[in-house]
Amino acid sequence: MKLGTVEQIRRFRAAAIEWAAGGAGAHQAGLVAHGVAGGVDLKSVVLVEGASDQAALETLAARRGRHLAEEGVAVVPLGGATSIGRFLELLGPLGLDLPLSGLCDVAEQGFFRRSLERTGVLSNAASADLEAAGFFVCVDDLEDELIRTLGTDAVQRVIQAQGEMRAFRTFQNQPAQRLRPVERQLRRFMGSQGGRKFQYARALVGELDLDAAPRPLDRLLAHI
Repeated sequence: MKLGTVEQIRRFRAAAIEWAAGGAGAHQAGLVAHGVAGGVDLKSVVLVEGASDQAALETLAARRGRHLAEEGVAVVPLGGATSIGRFLELLGPLGLDLPLSGLCDVAEQGFFRRSLERTGVLSNAASADLEAAGFFVCVDDLEDELIRTLGTDAVQRVIQAQGEMRAFRTFQNQPAQRLRPVERQLRRFMGSQGGRKFQYARALVGELDLDAAPRPLDRLLAHI
């Protein structure tokens, strides 16, 4: 890859997010996205629901010796699943016509499928197979996938290493949490404070056996 590709991928990601958001800067952001897409070897755009999904994918790639931005892959967080339609309109066949793939939670797969069909990324005939179009589904979400893969004991060791075991024990003692299985407690704990999902996405992926990564992450990384 030529010099400057990583920075150009970062510029494209920031511009795509601002473009999709609309507002006063959207037009200029669209021009930047167009310019970067036309001037750099942008091989793929990966649409994920949030920054924690981006962190998990990029961390797993790095552990396997890959730097996605250097490869010309832009991982773009949507800021929520309901934004997928706008990103597909701008970046898919109706817009920049870039190669797209992505990751979503199981609860959002119907919404993703309808948006993919509406924007021409996925044909109706292929709608039953999101994976064939490069879109992979987490059950129930990424945190749940990581907790199941590692096991609750290993996840709690990660929490201990992050210096948050006391906070987790306090969380477990809350009346609403006491009767929940520990898997549910762990998942809710990771979403209980701003930045914690991002923190644990990176930390948990860092503990994975590289030959036993959660299937959606593993298949998405293989796809791109």
